[in-house]
Amino acid sequence: MKIETRREFLNAALTLGAAGFFMAGCQAADTVIQVAGANLPVSSGQAESLVEVGQAVMKTFESFTPEQEYYLGRTISATVLDKYPAFDNGPANDYVNLVGQTLAAASDRPDTFGGYRFQIQDSNEINAFAAPGGFIFVTRGLLRCCKDEDALAGVLAHEIGHVEKMHGLRAIKQSRITDALTTIGMEGAKQFTPQELNLLTETFSKSIQDVTNTLIVSGYSRGQEREADMAAAALLSRVGYNPQGLLHMLQQMEGRINPDAPDFAKTHPSPEDRIATLEPTLGAYTPYTLPEPRIERFVAQIAWV
Repeated sequence: MKIETRREFLNAALTLGAAGFFMAGCQAADTVIQVAGANLPVSSGQAESLVEVGQAVMKTFESFTPEQEYYLGRTISATVLDKYPAFDNGPANDYVNLVGQTLAAASDRPDTFGGYRFQIQDSNEINAFAAPGGFIFVTRGLLRCCKDEDALAGVLAHEIGHVEKMHGLRAIKQSRITDALTTIGMEGAKQFTPQELNLLTETFSKSIQDVTNTLIVSGYSRGQEREADMAAAALLSRVGYNPQGLLHMLQQMEGRINPDAPDFAKTHPSPEDRIATLEPTLGAYTPYTLPEPRIERFVAQIAWV
């Protein structure tokens, strides 16, 4: 399949993401269904997995398998990248991945099915996103709020906190995906027709768009944001970064965000509220100094972004 535009990429990712989500861990194919122009094999065992996934969604977000979380996250990420394109700068992205992977390896959840991925987005909006499975995005606008590597580490550690606490799956649980998986009914997967399976998979794609809209427009809950900040503070100390960098970044953000803009202000608590939550643990912001090599690599790769 030849992909020439971002929209074609998104459609292909939604198709493959739905297929991977429903078919994770299954083998032989007994029939074929048509989804968005692609022939997708579906076996009786794969049909049974639809029932298992639906039951998992209805019971608890923790029942998702790592593979299912990965495919959900990958599909959501494709939708995020359709709205905020990737920043095409290899060295800058490599540097963000270096810092991010170092933090992720020391987190309470160091392993995901597909591993952690970090990507700069070519947008002046101040924002960051964490999709299920370890897909983490940060805009150029937010990077400009970071004066040094420790502040950047604070941003990435916060997003890792969302993945660590599985906040993305909690958002998915609240989406239309539950209705999508129960529309046909859970009592007889082997009786599903190819048309019914096609309908269910298409509804999954629409559900992913709903979930992405939740992440981009309404954001995680206030409690989840607090959990991510506290996880970030602990992770920064564990790795050797100064948690004060997170406070400094929030101070910088406070003077830059537009309360009426459709970005960070809409999806996160105010920087002032987050600082007030962190100060009992970290204390008031205190200026800090960094080793020269850490300063030099930040200036070389990120400071100009």
